[in-house]
Amino acid sequence: MSRKTMGQSLSALCHVWKAWFGRRSRCRGLDRGMTTSEYAVGTIAACAFAAVLYKVVTSGAVLSALQSLIKGALDAKF
Repeated sequence: MSRKTMGQSLSALCHVWKAWFGRRSRCRGLDRGMTTSEYAVGTIAACAFAAVLYKVVTSGAVLSALQSLIKGALDAKF
């Protein structure tokens, strides 16, 4: 790619970037954040994900894999 085409590509990219974020900043006042119900749904989803992750990590297969990984790392010979 020549310098001229690279410069044109960069210029076009900057133009698109400014147009996109300029448009978003003008509309920013319309949506000021999450409502209480959105926070509640987000909190429930995070708790559900944490519960599933806890069950996966404390399962027998994962525990034995982690133990063997740690044992192998501690028994490594330098």
